[in-house]
Amino acid sequence: MSIENLEEIAQAMVATGKGIIAVDESTNTIRKRFEAAGVENTEENRRAYRELLLTAPGLGDHISGAILFDETIRQKTGDGTPLVDAMKKAGIIPGIKVDKGPVPLAGFPGDVVTEGLDGLRDRLKEYAQLGAQFAKWRAVINITEDNPSSTAIEANMHALARYAALCQEAGLVPMVEPEVVMDSADSTHDIDVSYDVHEAVLRSLFNALYEQNVMLEGTILKVSMVIAGKHSPEQASPEEVAEATVRVLKATVPASLPGIVFLSGGQSDAQATEHLDLINKLGPHPWPVSFSYGRALVAEALNVWSKDLKGNVAKAQAVVHERAKENGEAALGQWKKR
Repeated sequence: MSIENLEEIAQAMVATGKGIIAVDESTNTIRKRFEAAGVENTEENRRAYRELLLTAPGLGDHISGAILFDETIRQKTGDGTPLVDAMKKAGIIPGIKVDKGPVPLAGFPGDVVTEGLDGLRDRLKEYAQLGAQFAKWRAVINITEDNPSSTAIEANMHALARYAALCQEAGLVPMVEPEVVMDSADSTHDIDVSYDVHEAVLRSLFNALYEQNVMLEGTILKVSMVIAGKHSPEQASPEEVAEATVRVLKATVPASLPGIVFLSGGQSDAQATEHLDLINKLGPHPWPVSFSYGRALVAEALNVWSKDLKGNVAKAQAVVHERAKENGEAALGQWKKR
């Protein structure tokens, strides 16, 4: 696939007023979410739940793409249509999570590094054949008194860049996701520490992408917001979060990138939407700034569906559509508190 095609897909992923829904929880993560909601973790329930989300009427008005898990990209809707085909019909670009998750970084207690590069070339080729048009890889950066080490930052950004180069070789747009975690048990850092770590991580990331010959015009950045740790005694205001986030992105992210989407990790639904709205109210920015939310889009829908798996499908779909609509408004800086 040519760079023009990759650019086209990347631009469609951050189309005006649209964002990306993340339904890529591993089987282990979705088990925890299902258990909390009282839903049995069977393959059929996982399939039905993801079909419910991805086929919600009108979702394509506010959602440009969806990140899937390996199991999901191979599944069909209840009427036998491949899920990928149903998504494309709704105007939703299929994407796929390809990393194998974080493991401890040997020699650096408290730091982790994401695995999954071995065999990735062949996996990307298969995912492209299954209909994926973009992929996602998440690097996890922990903040404690001693973390992250510069080694952990470099190891994770190098892996992100190698993954991104392999994606583009396979004709897929890479979504690079360095997440600076704000909700672990040790997250007592203030917003200034968060800013410094984000700055170091993003500088390292774009250096690594440059070194690996990754074409930024065909790449999307998925990133955390500059936010104080969940257990910090000093919590920043939404306005301070928006201002610090814009400042660090303008200092580190090249203007040639087609777009930036935020993850919602650790934030409440309302916080994630309000922060995104305030960030866009500070625009215009050099790139579109939107969302790639998981929990902040689907948690309420799962709760509604769990009460009656057969009878509440339409209700749950209406909930996910409303959350997508609100975040679509926030991506334009036009959200109004309900």
